[in-house]
Amino acid sequence: MEAEGIPFAAIQTGQLRGMNPLTAAANLGKMAVGLRQSLRLLADFRPDVCFVTGGYVCTPVAIACRLRRVPVLVYLPDLTPGLAIRLLSIIAQRVAVSFAETAKFFGAKSVVTGYPVRPALLEAVQDREQARAELGQALKIGWNESDSHLPLLLVFGGSQGSRSINQALWSALPALLPLAHIVHVVGTRDWPLLTEKQPELPAALALRYHPVDYLHDEMALALAAADLALARAGASTLAEFPIARLPSVLVPLPISGGHQFPNARKLAETGGALIIRDEELSARLTPVLTELLRDESRRLAMGAAIATLACPQAGMNIARALVELVGQ
Repeated sequence: MEAEGIPFAAIQTGQLRGMNPLTAAANLGKMAVGLRQSLRLLADFRPDVCFVTGGYVCTPVAIACRLRRVPVLVYLPDLTPGLAIRLLSIIAQRVAVSFAETAKFFGAKSVVTGYPVRPALLEAVQDREQARAELGQALKIGWNESDSHLPLLLVFGGSQGSRSINQALWSALPALLPLAHIVHVVGTRDWPLLTEKQPELPAALALRYHPVDYLHDEMALALAAADLALARAGASTLAEFPIARLPSVLVPLPISGGHQFPNARKLAETGGALIIRDEELSARLTPVLTELLRDESRRLAMGAAIATLACPQAGMNIARALVELVGQ
């Protein structure tokens, strides 16, 4: 928010689901404090409409808006709603969803908008060669003419990174680097492990491995430039991979009742993604990636399949829904 110059105010809140009774009670107290803080902020800010994207962090703000008769629009990016979204949908006037099959959870309150993506990605995918050149400049990668024809594998594990994906990839590097350049977003948590876990590589192959701790503005370029992705199955993959026509191998976060398995299945059902369970990484990652990196025609077919889910106008759809609420 600070990077975009948007005013930001923090409030207290806490998670209730899955917590032990003492922690849940303490977090309920934090949520009550957050409600009072939200009411004070509303008195000063005086909004015309409230837009929340789910999760327990939104609950105090949404309740405060309900008490002050400010209309609320909840956006659900995932395929299935969690507890917070289900509760927030009760007090919301509208619930925006990415796909039509999700609308059934909210009845007449539902509006199908698609999942919005950053404008930088919409621009970057217009010229993939240019995106690859700009990514190389940003990350100080020199694409050697002798291997510039190789596909680019993008690996990332969400904002915090993924230790299981990182470790599996490090083990697979000797087999994968003869076939591809690899941009690996390690994550700030695991970045100190890089020198310890990365295997010894021949100099020519080492030049094809491009680890970074985190990507912010450059992520749009990376998505547009990549020929294949290895990633978790967070909600953003439902929008960014279709827009980028990016085939993927997805490793859903192994949390019982989580959203990532339904997200991964949605992409896999199009034919645009393959799924590897977290516990299967060590056995399956190398052969699956090797096969895809060697088969350009299959990657292109997967990219075309996943592109059928693209909804580049999703941001404008949500904006229209918000404006309509203000007018009611």
